[in-house]
Amino acid sequence: MKNIVYLLVLFPSIALSWGDTGHKVVCELALEELTPAARAEVDRLLELDPDFDTFAESCLFADIEPKVRPLEHFINVPRDARAIVKDDCPMADLCLFTAIKDDSVILASTSNTDTARLEALKLLGHWVGDLHQPLHVSYGDDRGANDIGVQPESCGENLHSTWDNCIIDGNTGADYLQISTRLGSEITDNERSLWEFDSPSEWANESYQISISPTVKYCTLQQGACWYSAHNMMLDDGEVERDIMVPGSYISTHRETVDLRLKQAGVRLGALLNRLLLARE
Repeated sequence: MKNIVYLLVLFPSIALSWGDTGHKVVCELALEELTPAARAEVDRLLELDPDFDTFAESCLFADIEPKVRPLEHFINVPRDARAIVKDDCPMADLCLFTAIKDDSVILASTSNTDTARLEALKLLGHWVGDLHQPLHVSYGDDRGANDIGVQPESCGENLHSTWDNCIIDGNTGADYLQISTRLGSEITDNERSLWEFDSPSEWANESYQISISPTVKYCTLQQGACWYSAHNMMLDDGEVERDIMVPGSYISTHRETVDLRLKQAGVRLGALLNRLLLARE
């Protein structure tokens, strides 16, 4: 990495994304999905970057403080939402849907400058990863589970950071090349055919259904909504934040889910880049 210092501290009003390891894994997996022509174009654009040596490292670009387009790292939904069925931001003008759409247009057009297309490439790598982190499709009042504490604190400051880092690093370590090699070897041709042409709304809905699953302990399903706690639908200003227990069994239970989301994100990012760079074929 070329002279970059990362300050991945918690942004006051939004959630972080996959930690460094998760984002690097997604982009390394995607790189292996590229056609030769698409790979050549990705390599050509990255050669122009003064800060990053590899695509995997470049996918951390959006999280460098100050965050790039901070309102587009997540999707907030109403607590009574049952599913996500279209690529529209439910509660804001900007979200991950707009981010993916806008940067896809920029990268696909060879009339744009290489500088603009390089930035779009780095951002798309990040956005697709974000959309596959379940708690990035969640509720604004608790900031995507940043306002849910965990015990013991050895697995992050809150439930969101548990999913960002602890489930990945706590099981397999932070060697993204080793993890991506393992996960890549597990992806079947049938899984590729099932995943690569899904739409962002489907990716988002998968994340949302995981978020509201009872085993995640993010919210309590009752009265047609997913409540912050059994006694209060939304986290109110000044309310004491709740804690949940995150024992080793929680981490092991959700390891396969996280592995699946990383694999899906890698395959889908690779397929997206192949389509966008088709003009270079």
